[in-house]
Amino acid sequence: MSTETAIAVALLAPLLGAVGIALAGKSPNLREAVTLITAFALLACVVQLLDPVLAGHRPGLVLLEPLPGLPIAFEVEPLGMLFALVASGLWIVNSIYSIGYMRGNQEKNQTRFYVCFALAIAATMAIAFSANLLTLFLFYEVLTLITYPLVTHAGTNEARSGGRTYLAILMGTSVIFLLPAVIYVWHVAGTTDFRPGGILPDTLDHGTVAVLLALFMFGIGKAALMPFHRWLPAAMVAPTPVSALLHAVAVVKAGVFSVVKVMVFVFGFDQLSGATDWLAAIAGFTIIAASVVALSAVNLKRRLAYSTISQLSYVILAAAILAPLSMIGAALHIAAHALGKITLFFAAGAIYTAAHKTEISQLDGIGRRMPWTMTAFGIGALSMIGLPPAAGFISKWYLVSGAMEQAHWFALAVVLLSTLLNAAYFMPIIYRAFLRPLSADAVAHPHGEAPASILLALGLTAAGTIAFFFFPDVPLSLARQMVEAP
Repeated sequence: MSTETAIAVALLAPLLGAVGIALAGKSPNLREAVTLITAFALLACVVQLLDPVLAGHRPGLVLLEPLPGLPIAFEVEPLGMLFALVASGLWIVNSIYSIGYMRGNQEKNQTRFYVCFALAIAATMAIAFSANLLTLFLFYEVLTLITYPLVTHAGTNEARSGGRTYLAILMGTSVIFLLPAVIYVWHVAGTTDFRPGGILPDTLDHGTVAVLLALFMFGIGKAALMPFHRWLPAAMVAPTPVSALLHAVAVVKAGVFSVVKVMVFVFGFDQLSGATDWLAAIAGFTIIAASVVALSAVNLKRRLAYSTISQLSYVILAAAILAPLSMIGAALHIAAHALGKITLFFAAGAIYTAAHKTEISQLDGIGRRMPWTMTAFGIGALSMIGLPPAAGFISKWYLVSGAMEQAHWFALAVVLLSTLLNAAYFMPIIYRAFLRPLSADAVAHPHGEAPASILLALGLTAAGTIAFFFFPDVPLSLARQMVEAP
């Protein structure tokens, strides 16, 4: 299979899978088999592109050109390759998890769930492989629209309210900020193609660059930079597999991926020099403020949601430092956070499925009843804190190294304080689970672990979080290629 064919199949496979899932909807076993087969096929296509990209090739594919000089086109570069590997790999694990979760909780509209999930992955692949701002913008919007039915899956008033917030903020920021930024880039650069070193003309003054950067950073609402972050906790009304999609597989990762992609391939380091101090300040504020809110959250998924808001701004802060090492850290944190956070959400869903617990105060002694689940939760928490031997340590190491290289003391202070706050809101959960006696309710209503497919998915992501620490070569090579490109 040629690289162009592999790109085409990677884009088409989830779409065809969605059709197959819909046709097999009356047979749950067949429907879920189609989901898993499609997910494995997608990963196989993505992996086939890895060696050429590592060898320095940039395979591409032009879909169509609706306007002269504005093609809808795809090109696989190192950052997109890393994002595609994360999304396609985690789709398999999330599908395994979803089988146990959706059946275990007797969720309604399961076929619609699997169809929309497949379509969301198709949009994610298009974002990862986008060759220009036009393609990125189009599929970024498609991802928002196709995930709306997933956010409102429960059909309750609360779910519909959360969905309205989700749609209003993400579509609003895109139309008000992101679209004008894309149009302006086309106007001044004559192209929207992504190029190493950026595409903006040197004649742009410092103020214009700063304003344009602000339009992009606030327009990419999926990165959840404050004050455009409320969509993320509002979307926690969705089932846990959807929360995993939002936080780890696609949506927020599409946001921070787009942030890094724009800064590297639209602006470039030289153009941004001296224009990112305000961005570092906003990212730092978001990291600390979201951590403080997480510290006070009593609902487990709400605490994880605000943890995500904080962790996403690590990527933005790392990019704003404008050091090659910190930019490597930004790229690595996209993958590290995906593995750690999906593990945490999987654990939260396992607790809900097996014990019907949603509040942190209800977790006393639960580690004795659900040792596999809570051990996996502990591994995910270590990664979020940034401690070895977990993936988050690697990305934080590069972030801190880049900050020290640039003498960016503000960033160092933010990382240190936020690390302490991360520990402060994760460690009490682990303490409760393993060191406190069982609650009276747990004694009266004994339970064991969640279904086997949930535990399998949990084990795979927890193992991946540890494996990333010991074997970071592939993501590290891709991240280095991103900053070393001419």
